[in-house]
Amino acid sequence: MEKRLGVVAIVVEDLERAEDVNSILHEFSSLVVGRMGIPYRDRGVSVISLIVDGTTDEISAMTGKLGKVKGVSVKSALTKK
Repeated sequence: MEKRLGVVAIVVEDLERAEDVNSILHEFSSLVVGRMGIPYRDRGVSVISLIVDGTTDEISAMTGKLGKVKGVSVKSALTKK
């Protein structure tokens, strides 16, 4: 299967779930090219942006797991090639 380059945005609204998010990201670390995390204290959330490189199945597996974590929102955008 062809690999794609993409971005993933993660918003952690329940900060007690940050450890769960980090555990999932560690599990899929081979997909992550770059990561930036910003604690937005004024709103009480953390925002994480990822640059990923993997197959659509691999990236979907990661975003699916992240999306199942209560208090976490995930969106992704992938290249066509």
